[in-house]
Amino acid sequence: MKKRMLGSASVTSVGLGCMNLSHAYGAPMDETAAVQLLNAALDAGYTHLDTAALYGFGNNETLLGNAIGHRRHEYFLASKCGMFKDDSGKRKIDGRPEVLKKTCEDSLQRLQTEVIDLYYLHRWDKSVPIEESVGALADLVKEGKIKAIGLSEVSSATLRKAHAVHPITALQTEYSLWTRNPEISVLNTCEQLGVTFVAFSPVARGFLGGILTDVSTLTSQDIRRAMPRFAPENYRLNLELLEPVRQIAKHHDATMAQVALAWVLQQSENIVVIPGTTNRQHMLDNLAASQLILSDDDLQKLSDTFRYEAVSGPRYNEATQAEIDTEEFR
Repeated sequence: MKKRMLGSASVTSVGLGCMNLSHAYGAPMDETAAVQLLNAALDAGYTHLDTAALYGFGNNETLLGNAIGHRRHEYFLASKCGMFKDDSGKRKIDGRPEVLKKTCEDSLQRLQTEVIDLYYLHRWDKSVPIEESVGALADLVKEGKIKAIGLSEVSSATLRKAHAVHPITALQTEYSLWTRNPEISVLNTCEQLGVTFVAFSPVARGFLGGILTDVSTLTSQDIRRAMPRFAPENYRLNLELLEPVRQIAKHHDATMAQVALAWVLQQSENIVVIPGTTNRQHMLDNLAASQLILSDDDLQKLSDTFRYEAVSGPRYNEATQAEIDTEEFR
């Protein structure tokens, strides 16, 4: 499998996002099946796994600890803090140093590990200066509880402020054919600072796989229900953009998801992707996408088709958009 650098570690350029095993896309995956999928991923060659305290409100980290904690030496482990379920059961963003440190202690126990390789601030709590939150994570590095610091869904300006406090190893943000806002600034800033860009939802939450044709089939628990691009009127228009993806996939004897992943990976050697799936074959296909090389014509056709003006609907609703710090086209 092709590898790229994530800080000082060499990892598979396609990692495994573990969120949807426990969180956000309907009912959690059956635990036995999830354990089997995680072990199959390691057997297939995945070396980068991504989780968070938020996912399943701790259950995803517990799943990883129970399923593959005994194979800890085989994978690079990333998790996140700063967004979790509070005592009332509501999702909360809290970047206070004491909260981040307590979250880390809890995560270490759930993950059954002594150290987390990469620990992200899941969301910047705008009521707390980024320098204070990153300072707390820097303390965790000194204590040997985490090896490196990451940020998620922040702007170039915030990244630079954080990087001045302690070197930032990775910045994680949504990036795919239909989510191009990292191209405004943050991709370049990451390259300038030597920060690896980690692309989440590189298959556009399943859209680019070409399988989800009817959004009415999404359950009430699925977070896509609240995303404007998945509203029926917008989704119908967005489906019309998929034909070039389908044609290019057919030409390369690849899946549409593999084409979507290859496009992201070919934007920069500084990018790694972390698609998630509950399907074993899709998991294997995603890893193999690192071998797919698209032509310059393929890349240009896809980029032109999915220019941001052509996509119907913003990626988040207003409430969620207010929680993030990324540059946006609109």
